[in-house]
Amino acid sequence: MAEEYDLVILGGGTGGYVAAIRATQLDLKVALVEKGKLGGTCLHKGCIPSKALLRSAEVFSTVQKADQFGVKIDGAALDFTSVQNRKEQIVTQLHRGVEMLMKKGKIDVYKGHGRILGPSIFSPTPGTISVEMNNGEDNMMLIPRNVIIATGSSPRVLPGMEIDGEAVLTSDEALKMEQLPKSMLIVGGGVIGIEWASMLNDFGVDVTVIEYGPRILPTEDADIAKEAERLLKKRGVTFKTNAKVLAETLEKGDNSVVIEAEVGGVSERFTAEKMLVSVGRTPNVNDIGLENTDIEVIDGAIAVNEWYQTKESHIYAIGDVIGGMQLAHVASHEGILAVEHMTDHKPEPLNYLTVARCVYSHPEMASIGLSEAEAKEKGYEVKVGTFPFQAIGKALVYGESDGFVKILSDKKTDDLLGVHMIGPHVTDMISEAALAKVLDAAHWEVAHTIHPHPTLSEVVGEAALAVDGKAIHF
Repeated sequence: MAEEYDLVILGGGTGGYVAAIRATQLDLKVALVEKGKLGGTCLHKGCIPSKALLRSAEVFSTVQKADQFGVKIDGAALDFTSVQNRKEQIVTQLHRGVEMLMKKGKIDVYKGHGRILGPSIFSPTPGTISVEMNNGEDNMMLIPRNVIIATGSSPRVLPGMEIDGEAVLTSDEALKMEQLPKSMLIVGGGVIGIEWASMLNDFGVDVTVIEYGPRILPTEDADIAKEAERLLKKRGVTFKTNAKVLAETLEKGDNSVVIEAEVGGVSERFTAEKMLVSVGRTPNVNDIGLENTDIEVIDGAIAVNEWYQTKESHIYAIGDVIGGMQLAHVASHEGILAVEHMTDHKPEPLNYLTVARCVYSHPEMASIGLSEAEAKEKGYEVKVGTFPFQAIGKALVYGESDGFVKILSDKKTDDLLGVHMIGPHVTDMISEAALAKVLDAAHWEVAHTIHPHPTLSEVVGEAALAVDGKAIHF
């Protein structure tokens, strides 16, 4: 059985279903193929469930220090089963919402494993999609004019440290834990590792982070990463940097995992109840039929041009599967641009320097544009303005005055080069900086924007003033 479409999308994650919606807005006949649940990793194994747990951890932590606000709470305890139930309720509600959006857009959803076929009786060019459904009992042929590959990514694993779902976990398995461990080793100090370190620490778990590089959060500005490590250490998280995990030393016992790492050339032994491996994500390029096409895979990711076209010009790829910024909001925007390009709407290419990046730990971190080191490497003469939350009245009222905002400006043009934040609710405040980048604003234009008082956002205006040494309240 075969069906013709204007567009078939492989993968129903954030990038895939957003691309499908945009395509139907442009009057395309669209099919979406997803072997799991609509919403993909972000909704079911990443962004949403992890942030739900982080919120519960934040509330629990706040309750522990309620007396600082003049509130006496006796006998407060954590019910982790209820925490997990709340997470599942949120995921279920959003999943139903995505299903409703597919019905509203009249998007045909095929639940099954899709593979790209080469030239055949259905089409003289590669691109026909074979969908295996009902455990291989049924098969459907989808014949599209265009294809978008949006198959996402999976947690990367280390040789010798195979995931068993009990002692050794990735974030996928950690989200399903029925009970919190007393202690956790986290291998990898990137964004996911730090979010889990912060969350587990707030839940009362003893956490040790083992990072191969010289510092945690290597993609963030060095000053932000340094402050994050300082504040997490203050809360009791242990960090070991410049540490090479020796996978062959892994031992698993009853409710324990032991591993050795070379830390500064010296072997150290680490023991915990469980271990979370958080060393990045790998694009899902296997078993989707790429071998039947001329599509190139470079360093494990599908190669595309600025419009997300592969070597097969009618086949596009977006999101984690192309590497780059593996973020849900990036995948969504890439999907929109791909659809608009294939329909000759002449979109502007995505400037990745205008994309905000967020770390939902406690404290939160957010950034956009270049770090100070990157700006200097590119030859910019950089002006820097920083301003601490401790000088912001609303931060003191809120009870979260750690952290700061750092703004980088081009000394020659005053253009914003980068904005970096660590502190309360900065993942929401970064959107002001994102708009400033899109509009190519100067730091003084941000400084002249009147920020209401008292608000946390005042820190952005003060940091912008600080670039020229004109901060008012510090």
